[in-house]
Amino acid sequence: MDIAEIVQELNRRFALPLKEYYERHIIFWHDPEGEFAEEIDTLSLDNAKVLKLTGKNQFLTKKILSHDDLESNYLVYVPFDYESLEDNWLLDIEIASGSFRADLISMWMDEAKIPDELSYRKLLKQYRKFFNARERRQQFINISVGEYTQSKIMLGMMAVLVKSKSIDVGDILRAVLTAGTVMEENEAYQKLESFNLTGVFWSMVRQITGYDEKDGSNLSRLLLYLFVTAASRVLPNRAFKEIETLKGDGFETYAFDFISEWMHGVRRREFQPVAQRVEKALNFAHRLKGLSLDELGSFDLLPCVDGVVLERLLQDCLDNLVHPETIRKVCERRRSAFWYDEWESLYEGLWQYGNMLAFAEEHRTGFHLTNPREVWEAYTGNYYRMDSYYRKFHAAFAKTLGRNLPEVLDDAYKQLSEMVENHYTNDYLAQLGENWTKNIAHDLSEFGKIQEIPQQTDFYKTKVAGAKYRIFVVISDAMRYEVAATLADELAREIPSEVNLGSCQSMFPSITKFGMAALLPHENLSVKLDGSGNLAVLADGQSTDAGNRDAILKGANPKSVALKASELNLMKRSERTAKVKGMEVVYIYHDTIDAASHTDDKKVFTACHETIDELKNLVRIIINEFGGTNIILTSDHGFLYTGRPLAEDSKAGSGLAKEDIVELSRRYVITDKEAEADHLLAVNFMPENGDFKGFAPKEQIRLKVKGSGMNFVHGGVSLQEMVVPVLEFKHVRSDSAAFRKNRKQYAMKPVQVRLLSSGHKVSNMDFGLNFYQVEAAGSGFVPANYDVYFTDAYDNAISDVQRIIADKVSPESTDRSFRCNFNLKAGDYSRSAQYFLVIQNADTSEVVQKVEFQIDTAFQKEEFNFME
Repeated sequence: MDIAEIVQELNRRFALPLKEYYERHIIFWHDPEGEFAEEIDTLSLDNAKVLKLTGKNQFLTKKILSHDDLESNYLVYVPFDYESLEDNWLLDIEIASGSFRADLISMWMDEAKIPDELSYRKLLKQYRKFFNARERRQQFINISVGEYTQSKIMLGMMAVLVKSKSIDVGDILRAVLTAGTVMEENEAYQKLESFNLTGVFWSMVRQITGYDEKDGSNLSRLLLYLFVTAASRVLPNRAFKEIETLKGDGFETYAFDFISEWMHGVRRREFQPVAQRVEKALNFAHRLKGLSLDELGSFDLLPCVDGVVLERLLQDCLDNLVHPETIRKVCERRRSAFWYDEWESLYEGLWQYGNMLAFAEEHRTGFHLTNPREVWEAYTGNYYRMDSYYRKFHAAFAKTLGRNLPEVLDDAYKQLSEMVENHYTNDYLAQLGENWTKNIAHDLSEFGKIQEIPQQTDFYKTKVAGAKYRIFVVISDAMRYEVAATLADELAREIPSEVNLGSCQSMFPSITKFGMAALLPHENLSVKLDGSGNLAVLADGQSTDAGNRDAILKGANPKSVALKASELNLMKRSERTAKVKGMEVVYIYHDTIDAASHTDDKKVFTACHETIDELKNLVRIIINEFGGTNIILTSDHGFLYTGRPLAEDSKAGSGLAKEDIVELSRRYVITDKEAEADHLLAVNFMPENGDFKGFAPKEQIRLKVKGSGMNFVHGGVSLQEMVVPVLEFKHVRSDSAAFRKNRKQYAMKPVQVRLLSSGHKVSNMDFGLNFYQVEAAGSGFVPANYDVYFTDAYDNAISDVQRIIADKVSPESTDRSFRCNFNLKAGDYSRSAQYFLVIQNADTSEVVQKVEFQIDTAFQKEEFNFME
C-alpha cells in the first residue's frame, strides 16, 4: 500500500457507523518497521486527529484520549513493537477500539486470517521468502489449517512445498518419501531446503517417528526405519536380527499406521515401488522365510510376504505336512491382504487343493457302494464336488501359465498340479469308476440303461409335454453335472427364484447326436447308417440333426421354436422378442464347452466358467425380455477330463476287427451284432433295433484312436459323462404372491455380518475380534463385502480397516466365522470417552452395525510442536 491508499482506507474506516454504545472511532496503526514514520507528520484525515507515539509519550497520549478530548476520532500511530504487553499503557483502549497495519506482513496475516500476534508476525517475517509469492500464499490459504498455531503454520508451509493436500504430518512425510530417498535428487526435500525448512522437517520426523540420527539423518535410512518399526508391531523379534537399530521402540503404533495409510490411501500406486526397494535393501524375503505361517498371519506391509507364504504353503503341501483345514485357513486369511489380487490364482488353486484333500480324507477308505442308484445318489449329492474342485484348480492353474512367476513358485505350483492329478485320477476317478462300473455292468448289458434312474429319453414327456405354462429349455452342449451345480448355486444367490437341480442318465453313447435326440419329443428313437456309413439318430423316423429339430418340436406342439444362443446374442432386443412371441415351448441351444474342446481341450475348464456366466445372462434375457418364468437348463451329455497326458496303461485297443466296427471313439465303440470284446463293458445298444452292439472302456480308460483330443472325452459310461443335469429354475417375481409370502427368502439381500466376541473393552493397541456371517449365501442372500473399523464419537477412524469377504455357503454357523486383527492409530484414548466398532457394507457404504466399546490403553499421544 502507498500512503494515498492508506489514507483512503483509514477515511473509510473512520466513516463507518459506530458500534452500539460507542461515541467515536479510535484506530491504532501498528508500523513496527517505521516505514511511514515520515509521512505521518503530514498525514491529514477527513474526520480524525493523529497522535504519534514516540516511546516516551504514552502517558500524555492516554491522558488526551481518556480525559482531555473524549469526542474526536483519533488515529494513534505506533512505529515500534512492545517487548511485553505490560509495556503497553494503552492496551485497554486499543482492545476496546481497533487496530490497523499497512506493512506486507500485516497484509499477509490479514489475507490468511492469521491472528495479529507478535509470535506469528515474527514467524512470517522469518519466512518472508515463502509468503512473498501470491501463488504460495493462496495454496497456503487453500489448505485447511484450522485454528492457527506456530506449528500448524510450519506444517502448512511444508505441505505447500511438498504438494501435500493437507497439513497432516503423515501426508507431508509420505509426499517427501514418495519423491525419492536421494536427498539431492528429491524435489520435495530440495524445496524445503530452499526455504530453510529442513530443520523443521527433521524436528517433525523426530517427534512423530522417533527417528533421530543427529547429523547423519537421511531419507533412505528414515524409510527403512519406518518399515522396520511398523513391521515389528506384528512380527517376532527374530525377523529383525542385525537390523535392530532400525526399530523405534515406542513408535511401532505410529509407524504401522503411517505405512498402512500409505498402502490404502491416495498414494497407493506410488507405494509398491517404495516397498519393493525396502524389502530388497533389507533382504526381507529371506527374513520372513524363517517365520511360521501363523506368525506371518495377515501381515501385508511388503509385497514379498505373499511369495513367502505361498512358497511355504506349497512346500508343506508337496511334503504332505499340512492339514487341509490349514490350507484353507491360510488362503482365507490372505484374501483380504493388500497384495492378494496379484497372487489370487495361486491361492485359489491351493484352496481347491485343500478341498480335494478334505474330500480324500472323508473318503479315505474308498468307494464301496453296492447298487447303481446308491452310487448315483452319492455322486449327485456329494461326490461331484471333487470334479468341481479339480476343474476350479485347473482354471486357477491356467491363469499362472505364461506369467513371470518366481522360479521357486512356478516349479512348486507345477509339482502341486502333478499331485492334484494323482489325487484326482488315482484316488478318485479310478476308485469311484471301478465301484460304479461294477454296479452298472449288469443293467447296461441287459437293458442298455440303469434301472431306477431317470432317463434322458423321457425328458420331453416328463418335463415339457403337458406343461400348464410356457417353458424355456436351454441345452448347453457338454455341460456336466458339477458345472450345473455351480450354476444352480449362483442363480439361487443372484436372482429371486426356486432352483432345483436334478439329474437323468444320458443315452449311450454319451455324445451330442444321441443326447440332443433324446431331449426332443418322440415315441421311439432309432439309428440307421447314412450314406457316409455313419450312424444317424432318428426320432419316430425323422432326422434329429440340428436343422430338423425345430420341425420335430413343432410336430409335438405347433407353438414351439428352436433357437441358437449365439444367434440370439447378435439380435436386437425387439428381434429376439419377436422370435418367441406366442410360443409355448422354446428350445435354446448353447455351445461353449464342446466348441472349446474342438480347438484346444485345455481350454475346456475356462469354457466352463464362461458357460456359467453366459447361461446366467441368458436366464436374465428370458426373464426380463421374454417374460419367462419357468426355465430348464440341461445338456446332451457330460465329459471326462484329465489335465496331464495319459499313461499307456490308461489306453486300450478295441480288440475288434476293423470290419466289425460301425463307429469308434475314445470312450465307446458301436459294432455289428455279432462282435465280441471281453475286455470292454457291454452295453445293450438300441435294443429296439437289434442290429448293433455297444461297448465302453471301463473306468477312465481311453480307446486308442488316431488324432488328438485324449484329455477331453465323452461318449462313455462314467458318472462324469452320463449324469446329465436337469436344472429347473422358476423365477419369483417381486409382485407375485409367493414373493410376498416368503419375502425373506426371495429378497436377495446381502448376507449380514455381526460381532461375535462378547467383550466390548480394548486394552491394547493391537487386538483381535471374532465375527460371524449370519446367513449362508444363497436362498435369498447374496455374498457381500464388509469393512470393519473403529471410530471415535465424531466418526473419525481410529483404527486400520479390515475387510470381511462374506461369501460362505455352509449351513453350519460355526463354518461362517471370521477373525480380524485391528491396530489402533496412535492417539490419546480415554476410558470415559465413547468409541465404536463399525461394520460397513463396502459395496453400499451402509453402516449395518455400530457397537460401543471402551478403550483403555497406556498409549498417550505426544503434542507436536516444532517451534518450541
